[in-house]
Amino acid sequence: MITLAIAEDHQSLVDGINLLLEYEEDISIVGMANDGEALLEIVRKKQPKVVLTDIKMPKIDGIAATKLIKKEFPDTKVIAFTMFDQDAAVSQMIAAGASGYLLKNSALEEVLHAIHAVVKGEEFFDSALDISSVKDNTATTAKKPILSKSEREILNLIGQGKSTSEIAAVRFTAVSTVEKHRKNMIRKLGLSGKGELLRYALERKYDF
Repeated sequence: MITLAIAEDHQSLVDGINLLLEYEEDISIVGMANDGEALLEIVRKKQPKVVLTDIKMPKIDGIAATKLIKKEFPDTKVIAFTMFDQDAAVSQMIAAGASGYLLKNSALEEVLHAIHAVVKGEEFFDSALDISSVKDNTATTAKKPILSKSEREILNLIGQGKSTSEIAAVRFTAVSTVEKHRKNMIRKLGLSGKGELLRYALERKYDF
């Protein structure tokens, strides 16, 4: 039996996938989440064989969630299911450990094909993607962190529970500089605010 977890912030799409797969005898949906934080909870409790996840999600984005999943459960296969067809997004998901990448405008039957492919140890990429050029850049993407060195250091301090003023004092810099770094990190990581940045820092404290 192929156990599957789905993460997607549009419930109607989750319902559509669920409807597509509910009569598949070899697939069992063990959890559905509307944000990356809830997805991680499902994966840690249910340990599904396959995860189907959006990239742009509240609390923890799909790229960060994929990295965490693959670190804790390396045998779990991850498939991106997203509207983003940019090479950078595909490269980052591949570098994070994804085995497949589907666009949301593809037929839902493609989801079924992708699930069976990754379970067999294969990769599955949407036919609309120029995957050859993407893969040429993936090694570089994997080595290039999203956040700068200063941002990663500040994220580490945020994860330790330090306030903006405390971080400024530790780094011998202005409070406004720390605030600027916070805003940049929120933008780069696709988060909604300081609360989500703190949650992200706590989840990522193993690897800055």
